[in-house]
Order: sequence, then structure tokens, then C-alpha cells
Amino acid sequence: MAELSWLDALAARDPSEVLLASPRRDWQVGEARAEIAGLCEPLAASRVVGVLADNGPPWVLADLACQSAGCVHLPLPDFFSAAQLYHALESSGADTVLTDRPERIGALDLDFAITGRWQGMSWMRRVAKPAVLPAGTAKISFTSGSTGTPKGVCLSAAGLLDTARAVEQRLTDLPLSRHLAVLPLALLLENVAGVYAPLLRGIPVHLPPLAAVGWREGGAFDPARLQHAVAEAQAGTLVLVPELLKAWMLYLGQKREEQAPASLRFVAVGGARVAPALLRGARAADIPAYQGYGLTEAGSVVALNRPGDEGEGVGRPLAHARLSLVAGELRVETRAFLGYAGAVSGAAATAAGAARDAVPPTGQAFPTGDLAAIDTSGHLHLHGRRTNLLITSFGRNVSPEWVEAALLAEPEIAQALVTGDGQPAVSAVIVPAPGADERAVAAAVARANAGLPNYARIGGYLLSEPFTVRNGLATGNGRPRRERIIDHHAAAIAALHMSEVPEDAFL
Repeated sequence: MAELSWLDALAARDPSEVLLASPRRDWQVGEARAEIAGLCEPLAASRVVGVLADNGPPWVLADLACQSAGCVHLPLPDFFSAAQLYHALESSGADTVLTDRPERIGALDLDFAITGRWQGMSWMRRVAKPAVLPAGTAKISFTSGSTGTPKGVCLSAAGLLDTARAVEQRLTDLPLSRHLAVLPLALLLENVAGVYAPLLRGIPVHLPPLAAVGWREGGAFDPARLQHAVAEAQAGTLVLVPELLKAWMLYLGQKREEQAPASLRFVAVGGARVAPALLRGARAADIPAYQGYGLTEAGSVVALNRPGDEGEGVGRPLAHARLSLVAGELRVETRAFLGYAGAVSGAAATAAGAARDAVPPTGQAFPTGDLAAIDTSGHLHLHGRRTNLLITSFGRNVSPEWVEAALLAEPEIAQALVTGDGQPAVSAVIVPAPGADERAVAAAVARANAGLPNYARIGGYLLSEPFTVRNGLATGNGRPRRERIIDHHAAAIAALHMSEVPEDAFL
């Protein structure tokens, strides 16, 4: 397959079409193409370009310009701590940063200096020793995962476009007209599925600031703002994580006079396990939500449900991904994954300045750590993380994600983490939903337990403050940090495990 040039692709379209939209201004195809072409010259002297900025058309223009100029793009999430930003910039050998937060970069003492302005962002440059990166690296996506030190996943342009094409192909017959970006663009899921895929299809992408779609300081979220943004943009597609979907669904349930906008055609939900009850509740609120699955190393989306082809799992694998199972663990191979920043040597390595000119190696089969199965209809089912698997003292295997999904299906529970390896019964750390008191949470736990086998039922639980980026108990897209939460509540969890063991826990 011939590789895509964004400049050539845009040249083939009507220059008067709206490509990128925002409250500040809309960018027509011709304007965007000229801006991307104009950026190529100042970017040509850069090896690795970090972008730390709010959602908006300039972020996307900078991203496409990096691809066109042949330099490596380093998206920097705003929710990263100073230590995480420092690590990402140093381990990638970034020599240029485009940012609307120059004070954050300056405070890192990495010798970046402001050299100019562009579209409300500062150019910041420094002299930096080139990092050694896998050959063919076009983008480095740092994912914070469950630990504090982010890991730089090196990705090829061809592999990222494979993913975008596969997403577009999967939805090609749906009547989609415009996409609204809700997740931060620095998250690969929104970058690939929410920008590249719509652009390949020829539909505009709406890019309001994150505050306008509901994001608040510290990772909190206001679903009323999301409802307004979707209605105002008349969006047809969104990408959400489960926590945002649940907040929006509950908001619509409370506001009987409001309904999900009729323009919605497809809402992809990923980033964490989605309880079937959450999807049913969203559909009842007229939110057409469909679960998918992916990971950064695969270039984002790997499998996706859709209208007319949906199962209880995470969907049918997309055309670009080759899946296999080894001892029950899912492995995924695409052209996207090249390795990790700072973890390559020998023939597979090249200096960052030459990374884009080198021929990338064949895609690597990546062990995901997810326990999985593929059913007779070809749909993928996940059974939890291999490393998270709990084995009770009665010898029963329990996937915490399975029990957490049952808890999170209850409206009174906002967040939950299940623990109990080596204990007679599992226990949970629960964040109540706003307005839910202890009695309401107790009733919710009882309902969740009623749908679980005896050995997987919650034996005890404790209530917690919310898991957020600010307190270090959640990642940027809302996933709980297991080890940190367990450490934070270690004494209380130990006390829970001392409680009476249910007589039927071994059944």
C-alpha cells in the first residue's frame, strides 16, 4: 500500500471545505494545507518536536507538519507532572517544543529558550544530544500506565495510518458527518481515531478547548459542558473513556428535559473495561455507545464493535492487526510498534535525526498482558490483566476488572478498585458517586454481588476520595493506578481482609 502524504491528500480535496473547526476559527482545507507546508521549513532543522498544548486546530496542524517535514513528533499530555515532562523530553532527545504553556517547559531547566511565536504557541528550542530511537520512528507516545515514569512508545507513520484506515473502513457505511474531539489530543486514541480517521474519510474535526467539553482542573469532568458541546457541534462521532460515558449518561438521567443530540451516530468507548450494563444504560439515554479495545504499542485501536456487528466482547479485530494467543495471553502485531525510546541498540537503532529516513523493521508481535479469547464469530473477549489476576486463599482465580465492571455498573459508584490476592475473599476500594451516601453504596455493592459467583463477591469495602491525576491515584485518561491506591489504603485494606470470611466463599 502506498504511504500517505497529508499534503498530497489535502491537495486532492476542495480547498473551501472546512477541515478543522474551533470556537476561535475554522480552517478550510486550502488554508490548512498552506499552513502545514509553511511549517515544514522551520521544522526541518528539528529532530524531535514536543507539542504541549490545549486541544485546537494548531495542535493538529503541528502534528501533520511534523510528518510532512520528516521530524519525530512527541505529544506531551498536559496532565503529566513536571518529572514526567522532564523524562519525556530528555529520553527522546527533544530539541524543539511548540507550546501554549512555555512557563511549564521553562521551569524544567532543560535549556529551552523561546525563539518565536506561532498560532498562539511559543517556539522553544535548545541544543540537545540526539537520542537513539528505533529506525522509522515518526511519533513517540509516552504512556503513563500504572507507574509514575512514562514509557516512550516509538511508532511508525505507516503503522499509525494503517490504524486510521482500519477504523475508517470499519465504519465506512455509517452516515457520519463530523467528529468532536473530547479526549486530549496527546492521547493516541483521540489522535488516531479522532483525527486521522475522520480526515481520511473527509469529514471535519471539531476541536474546542478541553474546558469547553467538560474537563476541569485535576481531571474532574462536567458532563453538562459535554452535552452542550455535542449539541453545539452537532457531532456525529465521539471517543470516550468509560468514566466520561457514565458521567454523561447519569447527567441525562437526572435532566429529564435534556436528551442526547440526535446528530450522534457512533460513540466509541475504550481505555478500560466497559460493563455491559453501562452500554445498555447509555443506549437507553440515546447515546449510541460501542466498546472497542486498543493499546499504544498497536497504534491505538485493535478491535471495535459497531452497529450490526456487536458482541459481548470488545469487538471484531480490525484489518491492520494480527492477533494470536499464547498461553491465554493476547499478542498483537501491527506495523506501528517499533520499540521504546532509550531501549534500542545495534542494527535496530538510529540517531533521532535519521529516524524518519531509515527503513523501519517489520512490525513486532507485542505481548499485551491481557488474558483473552476469540469466539467462533471472530470477536475478541478480554478476561483481565495477567499481572492483576487475583488468586484467593481458596484457590479461585478472580479477574479484578471483572468485579470492578460489576461495581461500576451501579450508578452510586463512581470509581472502584478490587484487591485480595491470597485472601479468603476479595475486597474493594470504592469512590461514591456525588450524592451517594453509605447506605446507597452498600445497596449498590449488594446488587453487584448478586450478579457475581460466590467466590468473586465483595467481602468488604472501604470508601475513598476520588482517584485523580492530582492525587496520583489515576492516570491521565482516568484509569486507577492499582499499586498506588493499594499502598495509599494499605492499613485499611489489611483490616478489611481480617473481617469474617463468607461461609460460601469457596463455592
